[in-house]
Amino acid sequence: MPATRINYGDAQAIRIQSAGLFAASIQRQTLINRLTGKLPQQADVENKLRFQSTSDYPVVRCQDLSRRAGDEVTFDLLQPIGGKPIMGDAYAEGNGDKMDFANDSLRINQYRKPISAGGRMSQQRTVHQLRPLARAQGLNYIKSLEDQAALVHLAGARGFDNNIEWKIPLASDADFASIMINPVRAPTRNRHYLASSGSLKKVVASGNEITIASTDVMSADVVDAIRTKLDSMPLPPPSVKFDGDQMADDMPTRVLLVSSEQYTAIVQSTNFRTFQANAMARASMAKNNPLFLGEAGLWNGILIVKMPKPIRFFAGDSLRWCASATSTTETATDLVPAAFSTTYAIDRAILLGGQALAEAYGNAMSRGESLDTSYSWSEKFLDHDNSPESCVGAVGGKSKIRFNMDFGTGLEYTDFGVMAIDTVIKLIP
Repeated sequence: MPATRINYGDAQAIRIQSAGLFAASIQRQTLINRLTGKLPQQADVENKLRFQSTSDYPVVRCQDLSRRAGDEVTFDLLQPIGGKPIMGDAYAEGNGDKMDFANDSLRINQYRKPISAGGRMSQQRTVHQLRPLARAQGLNYIKSLEDQAALVHLAGARGFDNNIEWKIPLASDADFASIMINPVRAPTRNRHYLASSGSLKKVVASGNEITIASTDVMSADVVDAIRTKLDSMPLPPPSVKFDGDQMADDMPTRVLLVSSEQYTAIVQSTNFRTFQANAMARASMAKNNPLFLGEAGLWNGILIVKMPKPIRFFAGDSLRWCASATSTTETATDLVPAAFSTTYAIDRAILLGGQALAEAYGNAMSRGESLDTSYSWSEKFLDHDNSPESCVGAVGGKSKIRFNMDFGTGLEYTDFGVMAIDTVIKLIP
């Protein structure tokens, strides 16, 4: 078959390159992508009420390439029905409970990264082919940006760890809000805990400092306390159900993302071989899902996995938290204890249940025409065709899923599928 030649600048070239780029990104074997499923529709909700739901991944994705106008995606929660049943011949007609809904939404926006492939003389002076390298660099940048954005939204904070690998700037940066697209919301009151002597407690402060000691580290006891809290609290984050997991209903699982330091603390506090063997055994019942393999451990129904970047707060940093369950007002004046100095810090572990984060993609456009994909790639020659520049982009957005949920005793703002657990770590000089 003769080769098909597509010239530079041809609209078809842009469309083919963009579609291939999107496929490469969503198939990446990264932590966040392994935790992603589809945004549930009404049929999924109906199935869930019959205990047959299959839309129970922590990250739910909606890709609507048909959208031409608007930049907002909404999703709804069907509130649970409480109260007493009507017994015997007691009159039932007209006494039906009304179905109530809560809703949340997210916006999408365009984000791009241009990369210069150098001028004509730069191309001659190097043995590398700079144009293919620029495209590969752009793809790597975008997928890192998206993973970090998901992590920050789930944590409800950017933290203060900062090095060249971070694509998301600190929250103090003037461009932080626009880069995140949707507001980064601190954990709700009923989904935020501190480690406390091997157990958990709600976030508290004394003076203007968070009440936590340098000994309040992550451990197997803290993981046990998390499981106990999940079993005893009303309407906890739903368990995670991965495709093919034969034990999903009989042995409910949540995922705990931890920093490297927190992971090490758990390993040192329990039998490491048992810790990993549990994960391997569960992997064999879940079609060897890669999330259960490698540096992962299963303890008391909680799959513990290292997160790609730590959400870290140093001495004197603000740790935003919600003081009331009926308000989303965030307290920002309470700080990590100054006594931690340069020796200790606070890392945030993130417990993920089903439907913790919504991720939506829109339709990328080029020259006013749809590309029928959410990712775009283009190349232009600048300076009288002397310098090629690649630009990788996408149209999308992410947001932690939050509803004002009815717990029977009143409405509480609730991060639906995620909890934050803050513990102390010792810094390595």
